[in-house]
Amino acid sequence: MRPGPPRQNAAMHRDICLMMLPLLAMAVYLYGLRPAVLCLAAVVAANLCDRFVAVIRRRPYEKDEVSSEAFALLVAMLLPASVGYEVLITAVLVAVLVGKEAFGGYGSYPFHPAAVGYAVAAVSWPEQVFRYPQPFAALPLGSVAEVPLADSIDHILRAGGVPSTSDLNLVLGNYAGPMGTSAALIICACSLYLLAQKRITPTAPLCFLGAAALVAYCFPRLGSIPLSFPWEYAADRLGVLKYEMLSGGMLYTAVFLINEPVTLPKNELARAAYGLLLGLFAMMFRYHGSYETGVCFALLAINSLSGWLDGILRWQLPRKQKGGAAA
Repeated sequence: MRPGPPRQNAAMHRDICLMMLPLLAMAVYLYGLRPAVLCLAAVVAANLCDRFVAVIRRRPYEKDEVSSEAFALLVAMLLPASVGYEVLITAVLVAVLVGKEAFGGYGSYPFHPAAVGYAVAAVSWPEQVFRYPQPFAALPLGSVAEVPLADSIDHILRAGGVPSTSDLNLVLGNYAGPMGTSAALIICACSLYLLAQKRITPTAPLCFLGAAALVAYCFPRLGSIPLSFPWEYAADRLGVLKYEMLSGGMLYTAVFLINEPVTLPKNELARAAYGLLLGLFAMMFRYHGSYETGVCFALLAINSLSGWLDGILRWQLPRKQKGGAAA
């Protein structure tokens, strides 16, 4: 029988599922019942995948291991409320069967399964993944072919413009964007709960956000700001920084994705380096990549360095812990 997940990791994924509920409630408020039906379809698909894998591997189904359901909800919240059911279910199947089970199942995957599923959906259906309905649009439960879709804040920044979304709407998520990554205020509240429960640590998220903010401030995507010293055009730089950090899944990644216990480095110095590299890569993908929400692609790239960072920065571990790890 395959050993169950460590208790702390299992609790982490249960709390991730719990924290998706307030984000889903906000999505339902903005877009109607369609987000709830999408999330239900995602969870059912993930659960059936786990049951199918348990059968073909001839092992008991572990009902207390809900990482697949957590990954399914994480994928769903990265997508627009107008996404097709077939796109979401395909992304969930890829996340669970390829991102998780193809590498040996829980605790063995080198890449975040939710990022794997999202990346496949983004590359395969960009016209659905990167176009968003306006808040309070009447979204039917079926086809949304007649629903007008809008570009994201990141698309406006990429074109050299400045979004006109107010600060209040920006923190509440009242603008065209993914179902769960836009409500910055709710994401911050979720982070406080996860920190209080010791499900996440602040090192990697703060380093990630700090590195990304530094790049966004020093090299803003605004054509009216010429090459200049950082203290020049400060107001314009801060205006662009606000949109960069509160859109495109940055806070969502900092709270829910970067802290995945299986892919996160084990010691604090490695986590700091991991967060810094992810922040730099995320901004490079956003600035120069082919897809708007580049943070998931950056996460996949930096996941491959997690074990290496732990190895080269192992001297930071206490001597006793080193001996235990070697054994």
